[in-house]
Amino acid sequence: MHSVSLICHQLAVSVSFVACIAGLLLLWDCKQQKDEAEETDRILLRMSFSYWLVYCVAFAIQKIVLPDWEVIMMALKITTTLSYFLTFSCIVSLPLHKMAVHRVEE
Repeated sequence: MHSVSLICHQLAVSVSFVACIAGLLLLWDCKQQKDEAEETDRILLRMSFSYWLVYCVAFAIQKIVLPDWEVIMMALKITTTLSYFLTFSCIVSLPLHKMAVHRVEE
């Protein structure tokens, strides 16, 4: 049962890696001149995709690196944890920013 859960998690991380690349490519269009609020939303989305991409890469490297390399494994675990929390903070910041802009307009 545990191995099935682990395989499902690895598959989800692999799919989200491809989705992050697609999301970053969709947000790549930097020639459009938009107002500051929309540009901040784009930056927050780019940051969340980028941080999640770092999470996926660090997670994949953890599976490849030999367990004997404790220093590298610890660095990868710290990187994975930090990128996970940074992704979460960017995702939480998106609606908070929209509410703040909405209040300023009123």
